[in-house]
Amino acid sequence: MTAAECTVFFLPGLGLDAAAAQPLAHELGDRFRVVPVTLPGQGGSADAPDGSVSAQIDTALAVIADEADGGPWLLCAHSMGGKIAAGIASRVRDGDIPVFGLLGVVLLAPSPPTPEPMPDEKRSQMLAWVEDGRIAEADAQTFVDDNVGAPLSAELQQPTVASVQAMSPVAWRRWLEQGSLEDTTSSVGVLDLPCTVLAGDQDDALGAAVQPDLLSGVYPRARFVSLAGAGHLLPLERPAEVAHAITELWDEILVHSALVPAEWGRVIASPRTTTRVRSALARRALPDAAAYRSRVLEPEQLDLLRQIAARLVPQPVGGAIDLAARVDTDLAAGGGDGWRPMGALTDDEAYRVGLDELLPAWPTSPDGQDAMIRDVIDGKGVPGGTVAGDELRRWFEDLRVDLVREWLIHPASLARVGYDGFATGAEDVDFAGYQQLAADTRDEWEPSDLGVAPLDQTQKDTA
Repeated sequence: MTAAECTVFFLPGLGLDAAAAQPLAHELGDRFRVVPVTLPGQGGSADAPDGSVSAQIDTALAVIADEADGGPWLLCAHSMGGKIAAGIASRVRDGDIPVFGLLGVVLLAPSPPTPEPMPDEKRSQMLAWVEDGRIAEADAQTFVDDNVGAPLSAELQQPTVASVQAMSPVAWRRWLEQGSLEDTTSSVGVLDLPCTVLAGDQDDALGAAVQPDLLSGVYPRARFVSLAGAGHLLPLERPAEVAHAITELWDEILVHSALVPAEWGRVIASPRTTTRVRSALARRALPDAAAYRSRVLEPEQLDLLRQIAARLVPQPVGGAIDLAARVDTDLAAGGGDGWRPMGALTDDEAYRVGLDELLPAWPTSPDGQDAMIRDVIDGKGVPGGTVAGDELRRWFEDLRVDLVREWLIHPASLARVGYDGFATGAEDVDFAGYQQLAADTRDEWEPSDLGVAPLDQTQKDTA
């Protein structure tokens, strides 16, 4: 049995429990480690302290923090789990919790951060089911039958009905009266990470027809997939399609990101790393958009910048950081070092002029490209160009700095060069600095690829 490439944390929908993840885990196989997250009141678990979405997020994050291994992970969230997943993703993004490694989300007929659309009659019917305590079998049957596009198999129907009956009446009522109606958009903000949203065309309230309007503003990278003939209980109705969506998203992530080693992920998640630093590293670790649309540069300029980046900052085979896209994003945000000679062009103007200068003469062969780069660095300019050689050289020096900076600040690059100084600024640890400073040694909290820890060395010497 091989080690899983990625962990998938599964958040069940209303009335379901951890068992809803089993069909998905079977379809995914050994490539993924599927960890179901039991939410308050599900499967006989205790109720949350209150009915807020935040209380459910706290419960889910406690499980994720305990189960995360420091490596990459995805969220797969169904129905009410979708609203909770948005809160989880925002807290990971903001570095508020001791968790690192979220790279994407797959949402199944999700409840949005805004109040969930549900007809008043439906809400009233479902609330009536728990007026006298737990949901009766007949009402649970009705809930399941009303939420599928076609009847479930006998093997799934009975345990699904049982899971609905097992849900705490308190949690059921809280969700319908409070959680589903809560608006969390202000705290969630925009979640700019890879996202696939699946929904059935037979789902009235949270189906394929409404999901783009509900989620496009929250997940700008979302890909919306309509499942013909499917209802609302997608983990049970369409586990194969859900597994395909997860695998497809993961394969795309692998192409457009540099993965952070698990040991380094655990250091980032640890109390040694401050919230602000953890947030910055979490954002930088996110995969680049597969269909990135330039914000400052023209498409042909961005393509040339990518070619230059490939020559100046070669990256390992496999997933790579889109350095050119990140420079373009930084230019759009007004980034830069804040300094330029009097009268010089602004950073975005300089990039456009400089790249236009190189475009007509840019060679197609790597050797030719390297030769042109050397000439520009030496101040020779471009034959027949309109920009003075020394002016082009100064701009190209800034370009080189920008590309290297975008590479170096990525947490995977910090791991590659062996720099863990980002984890020495916390105030709530006994000692935030280094204790071992000798060559080829490391402190016990540091990743093992940085040398030998004192305890390891002692064991080696006495063996």
